[in-house]
Amino acid sequence: MFDIDYNPDVLTCLANLSNDEVFTPPKIANNVLDLLPEDIWKNKDATFLDPCTKSGIFLREITKRLIVGLENEIPDLQTRIDHIFKNQVFGIGITELTTLLSRRSLYCSKNPENKFSITNIFKNTSGNIIYNNDKHKWKNLKCEYCGASKNLFNRKDFLEQHAYNFIHTDDPKELFKMKFDVIIGNPPYQLSDGGAQASAMPLYHKFIDTAKKLNPRYISMIIPSRWFSGGRGLDKFRNEMINDTRMKVLCDYINARDCFPGVEIKGGVNYFLLDSNYSGKCEVNTFVNDKKISSMKRYLKEENSDIFIRYNEAISIYRKVKHKKNIDIIASSQRPFGLRTFYKGKKQRFDNAIKVFCNQSIGYANKSEITNNSKWIYKHKVIVPRGIGSGESNKDRIKPIYSPPGTACSETYIVFGPLESEKMCKNLMKYMNTKFFHFMVTLRKNTMMAPKSVYSFVPFLDLNNDYNDKYLYELFELSENEINYIEETIGEI
Repeated sequence: MFDIDYNPDVLTCLANLSNDEVFTPPKIANNVLDLLPEDIWKNKDATFLDPCTKSGIFLREITKRLIVGLENEIPDLQTRIDHIFKNQVFGIGITELTTLLSRRSLYCSKNPENKFSITNIFKNTSGNIIYNNDKHKWKNLKCEYCGASKNLFNRKDFLEQHAYNFIHTDDPKELFKMKFDVIIGNPPYQLSDGGAQASAMPLYHKFIDTAKKLNPRYISMIIPSRWFSGGRGLDKFRNEMINDTRMKVLCDYINARDCFPGVEIKGGVNYFLLDSNYSGKCEVNTFVNDKKISSMKRYLKEENSDIFIRYNEAISIYRKVKHKKNIDIIASSQRPFGLRTFYKGKKQRFDNAIKVFCNQSIGYANKSEITNNSKWIYKHKVIVPRGIGSGESNKDRIKPIYSPPGTACSETYIVFGPLESEKMCKNLMKYMNTKFFHFMVTLRKNTMMAPKSVYSFVPFLDLNNDYNDKYLYELFELSENEINYIEETIGEI
């Protein structure tokens, strides 16, 4: 590990702009840089690009390493600094403010051509950190490049457009007209799409996709871990990532605060190293409380899985439990009865009323209001909230509800069933309340939301029987270590 003294370091004191644009602490930036091979810092021809620089931390720390690594190659310090700034280190700002901050961090001056700059090689105010306040390209009220809402981001020219340069171009090679060996950074995570409260679409995968188009030797970025199993519009990205054998290292932080103190990012964060000259298993490292608790070399894609299973210790359990039929085959999709989340129904029961489980309340509806699966109304079923807990899946509890004949629910819930009897529903609820069941859900769930897909690792069993953890552990022939891992992970039910 590259040992650097950070006393004092102003970049440890920056407040984040938002949860979308998070500044990288120097320690984390160096952890990411540690993934690169040591000999790269001795290569005077190696080129580095941060396509989403905010504080300039990656560019600054790269430069510090090159200054040390190239000492024998270029003995004169000023000549060495000038060479690095001119030929090796490049950045693209995400806003005017962060661009100026990045230049200040790297050149010791927001204007690299003035007398306060530590280099005099530049004859412009940008140096090698560029920024343009580009505009979005609108089509059907959305940006063709990033999907931003025209209603929100069709702004006056002097305002920040948030049309990030790196992903708002048909040919990213034209930005610098050169090839990069390393593309590295911490991209903006999401952008509001103008939908409901807190509605936002991911952006970070677009930076990775664009980086791949430039075909560097290495790509390394810090991104939310939601892509492991969920996230809007991330299915194609996830499939490409878990099938990419160039993924050499992945470092997964279960709690994002271990990387970004004071910032809540549901599902945690991760950074990775993609090496274009490598093909094989990925070294998966798991961190909790800023300590590595697990490391395993494995392929990111497991057989019969369309997601990345983040817990190394769970792999052997998954392989034993892997089943022909899973419980999601009896789970409904979103809006099982056609009633929206905000549906409340009538407060008082009336003749022939259908009891509706609503968001934190009970209401009553006419049958004519049920537009989907009306036959289910008169069947036995179990309902489960679509939003479970806080997003810490190992601590979130499912809390199923028996929904007897004559009932329905809003899209606050998903439906399991219909089933033949109340007894089968009660057996299903017992099954749902086992640690085993919760654990298998945890493998897929890394945010608060729990659609039917999070249940697709849970085996479908004969619901004429009831189940407990002891029986399930024996059924799937789990070892003592595997049982202990489930028990420790899930805790008390």
